[in-house]
Amino acid sequence: MTDEQRVQIINLREAGNGYKKIGQLLGLSENTVKSFCQRRNLGGVVVQTAAGVSVCKCCGKAVPQTAGRKEKKFCSDRCRMKWWNSHLDQVQRKANYDFVCPVCKKPFTVYGNANRKYCSHECYIEDRFGGGSR
Repeated sequence: MTDEQRVQIINLREAGNGYKKIGQLLGLSENTVKSFCQRRNLGGVVVQTAAGVSVCKCCGKAVPQTAGRKEKKFCSDRCRMKWWNSHLDQVQRKANYDFVCPVCKKPFTVYGNANRKYCSHECYIEDRFGGGSR
């Protein structure tokens, strides 16, 4: 691959062309173009959202978007977890389940496990083995 072809690949990729089309235009293999693009982080086609370039909700860095995918809101997993852990009031948890423990008769709420039976490991041991050691 020549230096001129490398420049053309970068320009064509930024214009939104796919690997196959670029390969056909330049007389290269689709896989050669794909490898070149992925090594230089040109793997996805960068698009702009209706409001312009997206920015990370946590740190404010620009977040590149990929065509045909849902909008990315964070630049990294680290930023995503940091933001969600500091905004727990905005998390919409839909999988909350309310139960009453059959051993201690206390009501308890769990997230994400509809089959939970006991409020604690101690209540499980009490019910299953009669408490204490065998």
